[in-house]
Amino acid sequence: MAQHQAARLSLFILVLGAGLVALSPIFVRLSELGPTATAFHRAFLALPILFLWLTAGNSASRERDADRKELTRKDFWLLGLAGLFFAGDLATWHWSITLTSVANATLFANSAPIFVTLGAWFLFRERVTPLFLLALAAALIGTMIVVGSSFQIDRAHMLGDGVGVVTGMFWAAYQLTVKHLRKRLSAATIMTWSSLVTAAALLPLALVSGEELVAPTLYGWGILLALAWLSHAGGQGAIAQALAHLPAGFSSLVILLEPVVAAFLAWIILAEPLGPLQAAGGAVVLASIVVARRATKTAGDDSLVDGENGRSSAS
Repeated sequence: MAQHQAARLSLFILVLGAGLVALSPIFVRLSELGPTATAFHRAFLALPILFLWLTAGNSASRERDADRKELTRKDFWLLGLAGLFFAGDLATWHWSITLTSVANATLFANSAPIFVTLGAWFLFRERVTPLFLLALAAALIGTMIVVGSSFQIDRAHMLGDGVGVVTGMFWAAYQLTVKHLRKRLSAATIMTWSSLVTAAALLPLALVSGEELVAPTLYGWGILLALAWLSHAGGQGAIAQALAHLPAGFSSLVILLEPVVAAFLAWIILAEPLGPLQAAGGAVVLASIVVARRATKTAGDDSLVDGENGRSSAS
């Protein structure tokens, strides 16, 4: 029963995290800095919040007399990989936008659930049912409808489209690495150390790009702080927290809510039109998540708590 409750709570946290991350394209659009500099500040400015979260978590562990897991050399390597994967995700995502249409870049970046599902099956032996694959296909089609009003395939966009697929691969690799790390480490530990690596990796890229690193107004700094604290520390942190208690493939599919919520927010905040076809695509994504949840229950993964044997993970 406790595992079922943990799975339900984690699903709520995952949806909340996806909603907060969906704010990031809005903040990037409103940022006064270039895309790479904005991505650097997304990770860098989140570090104070993440260190506070980590410190609070360590204090709570000591009060409970819990055994805190010491970081091993392998943990540091994996944390570094997670940070580099996320830096690669952000860098290639922004690069793909400059080489292809926003619709194409968004759609191919959201191919991540395909790679996560394959990786989770191969690495974690997560069961994949035909019903789940059907839900995954429907969710990807729904995402295409939401973001794909200007989607087109042609030779001029081939490089950008390819970079978009690489973005999806980086995002998938990040999720799988975090899923593995959650067997031992808390979400706060993973977010803090991986974000430090992400910021360190993006800083030289921002410098080489020639973009300004200092926002000219307080408004600009406010946008950067909102991106760092809400979308990164809040949204990515919630996703990392939820990954300990939900199958990786299902979690990746739920994160497809991001483009749906982002399109809705762009309609409200940026006055970008949201037509009935896009709304229908969003409904398809939502319905697919419900079906995928039923499929994971059928596969016996609804109460998965880090691993095939239901072992409890780091909190």
